[in-house]
Amino acid sequence: MKNIRISTQGTPHDYRASLLPLVIQYLGYHIDWVQPAKADLRILGPFLETKKKYSWCPKPLRPIASAIDDSISSGNTQSSAVTLFHTQENVRHDFIKADFSISFDLGVDSKNHLRFPYWMEMIDWSYEGLTGNLNPRYGELLSLEKLKSPLGNHFLGRGGSGILLSSHLREPRASIYKALNKIVSVKGVGAHFDESIKNHHSSGFLKRDLLNQFTFNICPENGLYPGYYTEKIPEAFYSGCLPITWTDENVMADFNSAAFINLLPFFNSDFEDLKEILTNSQALAQFQSEALILNTPSLESLKVFLLEILQASSS
Repeated sequence: MKNIRISTQGTPHDYRASLLPLVIQYLGYHIDWVQPAKADLRILGPFLETKKKYSWCPKPLRPIASAIDDSISSGNTQSSAVTLFHTQENVRHDFIKADFSISFDLGVDSKNHLRFPYWMEMIDWSYEGLTGNLNPRYGELLSLEKLKSPLGNHFLGRGGSGILLSSHLREPRASIYKALNKIVSVKGVGAHFDESIKNHHSSGFLKRDLLNQFTFNICPENGLYPGYYTEKIPEAFYSGCLPITWTDENVMADFNSAAFINLLPFFNSDFEDLKEILTNSQALAQFQSEALILNTPSLESLKVFLLEILQASSS
């Protein structure tokens, strides 16, 4: 087994236990987690502070302030280390300057970029020989076999109500919640609706235990961008809910668009056309025969991409 020294900056707090480090180990590398100055590979996340924090400083002095800060925070970061920007948030592949990038973005013409959407990190990859990844907020990994099977009719017997799990009601989420509550009963769960919940990591519930009680899961994405599709739609479908989302129309690149409702075109009619679907048993019945995933995804492209980065880091 080869050794690789890796540092993380601006990544989520639990990043080192996530899928990408697991794949690196699967490829035959032992990871030594080190400070940036000692790293062969520096993984940069979307929460890395950018130079905008020096707006208080006169422009001619900003490079000096930045250099001093970098020296203090990372111990004169080794400039020869290979850098990888990996985002699980809705920011672009070039949001942080790096040698390589992994993001949601579709249509990027670069051999140094890989599209690997976050929802794929929640999949049970044991059939490819990889185990150990987690999906703690939902409560279990998602089986591709189930996502490739029809939704079924269980959602039709759950009373016709919906659920929205959310820590905020920033627009358009607030308008979506208000509009759908006029059509069907929608239960709000999460930090926005319960002040005792500090954040989703300390919610005290598993998403699967709530979702499997409802007909609909209102699960809008946090923004629109070609390729930005998270775990929300597959977790709703996996729970036997009919997903009602708000997302970019290119979502068909990942999911069967006939297996869920995308609210994007319904804003034009103030959701009037949506009422005709949600309150019509025949209209809802058409969803029960649809599978969410039509093509089997694989980790192969991620393995190949990471292997190139690892080889560049150790050269």
